[in-house]
Amino acid sequence: GSSGSGSPSAQTASAQAQTNSAEVTLEGSEAQSGEMQTEAASETASETAGEEESSQAQAQNTDVNINVVAMSGPTGMGMAYLNEQSDNGNTAYRYNISYASAPDEVTGGLISGEIQIAALPVNLASVLYNKTDGEILTAAVNTLGVLYIVEKGDSIHSLSDLAGKKVLASGQGSTPEYVLAHLLEKNGLTDKVEVEYVTEHDEAVTALAAGTADIIMIPEPKVTAALSQVEGARIAVDLTGEWDKVSDGTMLVQGVIVMQKSFVNEHPEIADQFLIEYADSVGFTNSNMEEAAQLIEKYGIIPKAPVALKALPNCNIVMMSGEEMTESVTAMLETLYAANPQSIGGSLPGEDMFYISE
Repeated sequence: GSSGSGSPSAQTASAQAQTNSAEVTLEGSEAQSGEMQTEAASETASETAGEEESSQAQAQNTDVNINVVAMSGPTGMGMAYLNEQSDNGNTAYRYNISYASAPDEVTGGLISGEIQIAALPVNLASVLYNKTDGEILTAAVNTLGVLYIVEKGDSIHSLSDLAGKKVLASGQGSTPEYVLAHLLEKNGLTDKVEVEYVTEHDEAVTALAAGTADIIMIPEPKVTAALSQVEGARIAVDLTGEWDKVSDGTMLVQGVIVMQKSFVNEHPEIADQFLIEYADSVGFTNSNMEEAAQLIEKYGIIPKAPVALKALPNCNIVMMSGEEMTESVTAMLETLYAANPQSIGGSLPGEDMFYISE
């Protein structure tokens, strides 16, 4: 059975989404009779093909252009199953899903309106909300902590062991930098640890392999790659565990799903249906890791399935919406704001930053 969609409210929402999709068709300016016939024909074709999804008695709605972009790596890993389901016509709406390796590939499209839904770092969601005067809404938390200190050697077993050492890190200007700064500060290590930043995660792994760095901070799935490429490399510190010790119950939120406000206002039924189907996708990813890893490679979210499979248990892929999301994101943004106001766009967003499905 699919996880997450068993609740009565989810079923109602999905039934409602199907009813509403008919209305969307009629609203579309190009809903000429010709298009209706095509749709009917494709519906018959798909029935003939023996659609297994009984809930999907109607054809996939393709009238609304829904562009979804996820960051490659953990933030996008939960999207792979949904991507396949959409490609195979098993979702209520057709999603054009693509993956980006750098946040700036996503920000422009979200601001211009080309991209309707995206999965990106939590601080960027806040920056975009501030930059667009509230036009980019956060709809779900999809990734918790994925940061680790990796050491070639065996001298680091806790954060305090980093005193007097140098850490080569990636992720400057985004969540990893602020998380590390926060953890060092909370542990009284701010002036005792030298942190140097490199542009790419891979540079840190290369430095570890070459022996020019002994201690690095990187996210999954690069951790898994480092452990397989560098002899003697080990996970020295799980920064999510360290975060939990000093955060008064605030979860280490790293990735979120955002949506364009105008899109949500025009098509709340699509927004809600996407969240239901994304929740199914996350459930599938966490309970069928081997299959999910194959799909993650297929869509280029992580280049190799074996790496994806090893990394998955450390990737904290989740689906949190509603109150759980608003509380955890707000607390995370407050922490980031305290570390560096610019990291979240200069000011804390208001309650209207969140989209909560009815």
